[in-house]
This record gives sequence, structure tokens and C-alpha cells, in this order.
Amino acid sequence: MTRAKAPGRRPAGSGGGTGRLRIIGGRYRGRRLPIPDQPGLRPTADRVRETLFNWLAPVLPGARCLDLFAGSGAIGFEAASRGAGEVVLIERNTAVARQLHANVLTLAAPQVSVIQADALAWLATGARPFDLVFIDPPFADDLLVPTCARLADGGWLAPGARVYLETAARVGFPPLPAGWDLIRDSTAGQVRFGIALIHPAAGIAAD
Repeated sequence: MTRAKAPGRRPAGSGGGTGRLRIIGGRYRGRRLPIPDQPGLRPTADRVRETLFNWLAPVLPGARCLDLFAGSGAIGFEAASRGAGEVVLIERNTAVARQLHANVLTLAAPQVSVIQADALAWLATGARPFDLVFIDPPFADDLLVPTCARLADGGWLAPGARVYLETAARVGFPPLPAGWDLIRDSTAGQVRFGIALIHPAAGIAAD
């Protein structure tokens, strides 16, 4: 993501130049990737990522993943490192998207692709189903509700897909679309995060 998510979290690269993202598990474990020094750009915390990918371990290998507010790429690159079959990173900021492209080349990760686009506008284009979708938008922009609605209505979700949600703990999750069940839920500091399981009949485009 490219704007501040929660007050009190130390910005990546707060001293100028670039920050660093560390991949914490899987094939690329320990690799450190540059992050542009953009206002509010922060990788998802190690603690949150470790919990998330422990939850996803049974379903991640070979999964098609969509990271809609990629930012640093922390979640998307972690998914690729841990065995995802495909990872699509959506990022609207030009400099951040450019660094994501460079980091894909650094890792030699052909399963990862980067698309520079506004996430909501991109979701209005032709859909193809994903097994896992990560939604970690800037907290101040109230993007969870419209993003979930476009996923639910647009045919982006494979039967039994899972959607990761992250928001400010003080706000909590909004009501989820019909057919979405929150099956995991936790907090870490000022962040609330969880996983919704999509019922097989939900989110599938009509013929």
C-alpha cells in the first residue's frame, strides 16, 4: 500500500533513500528487497505475515493469488516464496510499481507479475478467478467495502476462495458480502486482520 495505515508504525525508509523488506519464510527466506521511500509505505509486519501464512499453509501451494494493494509487496512476495503458483501484484503508484518490477527480477520469480493500476478500476475489467485475494488498503481510504463488493460481484473468486482482510483495529471489519464467512480473526497492535472463506456459490460470475 502507498499511504499510512496506522499511526505509530515506523515508516520503511524513514531516514531517506529506501527501506528494506525481509522475506521471512519459504524459497526466498532471508532475502531483503528495497522499498521506495514513499510517504506511509510500510511492509506488513513480520508477526502478522507469519500468522497469516500459517493459516494459509494448507491451501497456498499452487494457488493463484491476487494482491490488490501491493505496496511493498510484503504479502505477495511472501506468498510466492511459500509456494503460490501465481501472484499478481496491483499497485497504482508509479515509483512503487517500478520497484516491485525490479524486485521480481532480483528474485528471479516468474510466477509474480506486477500491474500498475488503481485496484478498484482494475477490478472493473474482465475477471478471472483467484484462489487467494489479499486486501490491505490504506486504512484512511475506506476501501474494504467497495473492494469486497467488486470481488463478490465480478467473478474474481474461485469456488472456495479465501480473502485476506486488514484494517485498523479501532475500526474493525465492515459487514462482509453474502456467502463470505470470517474463519480467522486476530489483532496485532493497531491492526486487525483475518481471512474470509467464500462459499462455492458466492462470487462466481453468471453465465
